Amino acid sequence: MSSADTPDAEDQTPDQRRTLFRLVRGEPDDAEVAALTAVLATAASASAAVATVADEGGRSVWVDRAAMMRPPMHPGPGAWRDSTWPG
Repeated sequence: MSSADTPDAEDQTPDQRRTLFRLVRGEPDDAEVAALTAVLATAASASAAVATVADEGGRSVWVDRAAMMRPPMHPGPGAWRDSTWPG
């Protein structure tokens, strides 16, 4: 085994050895293939994280434009304090 989590190709079944991506052109070296694999794995995990947030039914507060708007200011006692404290 190459690591604790990843078995060698000889230990895998044909279903586990399926091709994840195929290089169509060029002759990349091992470092370039490793970089491509890292980018694709990161993109896949990021899209899985976004799908998880979407499956939870709620939108993130970071993209909720209504949460970014402050309530209207009203003159009166303590209005200066209310203008800075979230309400």
